[in-house]
Amino acid sequence: PPGVAEVLDPAAEVAPRNAIQTYQRILAEYPLYHRNDQVLYQMARAYDELGETENAMEVMQRLVAQFPQSRFLDEVFFRRAEFFFVRKRYLDAEDAYGAIIALGRHSDFYELALYKLGWTLYKQELYEEALHQYLALLDFKLESGYDFEAVPTGDQEEERRVADTFRVVSLAFSNLGGAQVLNDYFAGNGRRSYENRIYRNLAEFYVEKLRFNDAAEVYGSFVALNPLHRVAPHFSMRITEIYAAGGFPLLVVESKKAFASRYGLDAEYWQHYDIAGMPQVVDYLKTNLGDLAEHYHALYQEPTLADERGANYVEAQQWYGQFLTSFVSDEQAPEMHYRLADLHLEEGAFLAAAGAYEATSYDYEPHERSAEAGYAAVFAYREQLDALAGQVPDETETAQPLDAGILRATVDSSLRFASTYPQHEHAATVLGAATDDLYAMQAFTEAIAAGTQLVDAHPDAEATLLRRAWTVIAHAHFDLEAFDAAEPAYLEVLALLADDDELKPEIIENLAAAIYQQGAAARDAASFAAAAEHFLRVKALAPTSSIRPAAEYDAAVALIALADWAAATDVLTAFRETHTEHELQGEVTKQLAHVYREAEDFAASAHEYMRIAEAATDGAMRSESLLLAGGLYEQALDEAAALHAYRLYVDEFAEPLEGNVEIRQKIAGLVNGMGDTAAYHGELATIVRLDAAAGSARTDRTRYLAAQAALVLARPAYEHFATLTLSLPFEKSLAEKQARMDSALAAMEALVAYEVAEVTSAATFYIAETYRNFSAALMASERPAGLSDAEAEAYDMALEDEAYPFEERAIDVHRANLDLMLSGTHNRWLERSLEELGVLLPARYGKAMASAGYVGAIDTYAYRSPLEDVPTAQADEPEAPPPADDKPLEVSRAH
Repeated sequence: PPGVAEVLDPAAEVAPRNAIQTYQRILAEYPLYHRNDQVLYQMARAYDELGETENAMEVMQRLVAQFPQSRFLDEVFFRRAEFFFVRKRYLDAEDAYGAIIALGRHSDFYELALYKLGWTLYKQELYEEALHQYLALLDFKLESGYDFEAVPTGDQEEERRVADTFRVVSLAFSNLGGAQVLNDYFAGNGRRSYENRIYRNLAEFYVEKLRFNDAAEVYGSFVALNPLHRVAPHFSMRITEIYAAGGFPLLVVESKKAFASRYGLDAEYWQHYDIAGMPQVVDYLKTNLGDLAEHYHALYQEPTLADERGANYVEAQQWYGQFLTSFVSDEQAPEMHYRLADLHLEEGAFLAAAGAYEATSYDYEPHERSAEAGYAAVFAYREQLDALAGQVPDETETAQPLDAGILRATVDSSLRFASTYPQHEHAATVLGAATDDLYAMQAFTEAIAAGTQLVDAHPDAEATLLRRAWTVIAHAHFDLEAFDAAEPAYLEVLALLADDDELKPEIIENLAAAIYQQGAAARDAASFAAAAEHFLRVKALAPTSSIRPAAEYDAAVALIALADWAAATDVLTAFRETHTEHELQGEVTKQLAHVYREAEDFAASAHEYMRIAEAATDGAMRSESLLLAGGLYEQALDEAAALHAYRLYVDEFAEPLEGNVEIRQKIAGLVNGMGDTAAYHGELATIVRLDAAAGSARTDRTRYLAAQAALVLARPAYEHFATLTLSLPFEKSLAEKQARMDSALAAMEALVAYEVAEVTSAATFYIAETYRNFSAALMASERPAGLSDAEAEAYDMALEDEAYPFEERAIDVHRANLDLMLSGTHNRWLERSLEELGVLLPARYGKAMASAGYVGAIDTYAYRSPLEDVPTAQADEPEAPPPADDKPLEVSRAH
């Protein structure tokens, strides 16, 4: 719009009244002009220049309502707020100042708004709400980079506002109640880095008002809450000055004590600040400590104050201590320390005295009483230990933790004294006591060092003292499992003991144990040669020790691990002869059995196993030992001894049945090999009987072995039949042959019930051969005498007609045997049936036999007795029982 640029130009000089008219025309004619907020802003300024404040406020209100996003909004709010504040319209001023604050920190009026809002609330006596705004202002200044501790920058307006803010904050806290309110406020509203200025301003405000206690309370409150603050010691010093100014001498002393306690140079405060940077504080501290120590020391020595002696002692030693802690290098420190030590000793505070004497002895350059002070420290510690030893603790208490700490301190002091003053007349005695104490404390490494120091530095000391030192060295090495070092130390002890000394047996036992443990370590590292050597050294160096038998036994075990059977045998046999009643005798026998076995001295090994069996109280051990002995006797070819062991086993261990039957099978084999057929058959019969009576205890294995035994026992019936020839008178011999055939067939058919494939095959084979034998016997029978050729031919044809059905039966039974092959069964009895069929039916089975590779071609049709190839039951036995589902072929005389 025309003329707008001119009147809105900040550099333009336009009369306020004319400008207002122009602004009004623009607003009326161009209500949508995008810069109308600036028009309203300039109009308000023009009204201000004319002094028409109400009109200006009305225009500003219009600007706020129509242009809430205007860039002039913060200034407009501020002008309105100032308008309200001046007229004490504090609620309206709150809203206006708050609106500026709500706009955010980017506003140029943000800081002033905080400041004036604080005053607005303060004027309404809303002190806590006012504090929120003042502290928000101070926070803003701090975040903006303002340094409250820096030298003034020259911006007087800003410095005045900051100072005024701190002043009004003090007034607000004073109105709210003082120090406690100040503490609570920061606790509830967050701590501030500039709190110290607020505390100082409030305290000095109270000083100006002569409110000394209130001022000291404010300073003291800050120090209590912020003991490590940089200005805390200055505040503490100011407390003393305030009490002095107020005329409170007792409080002055107490404030000095508080300052000295809190800011002694050993206090935590100085871990955060450089002492050299605060000389005023340090000088003040030194003066205070000297005054306090002198004051209470004098009171302690005053006889008229006997009732207060204890309290004065505490005070005196406290300030001496703080002086020494704070000014350890001061020229007065040694004297102060010595006086302090004497004070403690007079009071009976032995630990404190010991510590002070130690400091006197070791913390300063050497002086004429250094050694005396060092020995006095040890004396004081020992006095304390004696005092504790005389106390009887309450039922619910124990002095042990305190004793342990004091003992540790005593030892440390003793070691330090002995090392620092080795020429002192009591150095060796002090060191010996420390060595004993260290071992009692289980500080083994230190005990070794102390004992070694004693025997090296004082070789001319009393023999008792040296013996005690060597004993500690040996025991400590042993406890640390340094057994190689313990051994020579024990030898040193033995050299210092008389033969009749009551300690000697104990030392010998420890020596033996040290040597033994070296062997055990070598054994654990698989160094068996070294282990054996160590174990055997026990006998040489400690023959009377109780551990010797175990060491010799372990030596043998190590030699066994080396497979040194001869050396192991020597050690074990020597053990057996030397330690006849030792509990390891049984183990020695077991080891000898093993060693002899490994050395292939089977007879000797078997003999040891028999000894084990005789001594065994456990059934499993006895049974196993008998079996091992029997097997080893067999290896040694001592069949009689093997039979003895096996028979002891089967007589005593009927269960488990399977194991019993297995061993009876072995016995049967042995007696059979010895040619005792009756005993052989007797054992087989027992096997058959035990299996038959086993019931639920019967197993596939017992059934298999019983079947094999029964096969052997059935074979004589077949042999009895097969060996009989038919002779004249024919009817008589035929009747005998038929009777024997019935017996043989019955015996073989009984074997089928075992359901053992191999035995069933054998029984079937024998049944077939029984029929074949009978057929062959008919054909080979003796002919009657005097037959003509025609009669002889007719006789032969009649015999052939009788014999042929039996041969056919033999063929059918052999074929039935071969049917077992269809179920996957294969054994030599099936092969023999195939062989016989190849002979009986060569056209059909001869080719099959040749292709299968079982036998060669058969050129003749001749009967061959199965007795020629029948093996014994021993040879028939397979390595394992047949499968449970290996069902036999049903065979009966109907074949």
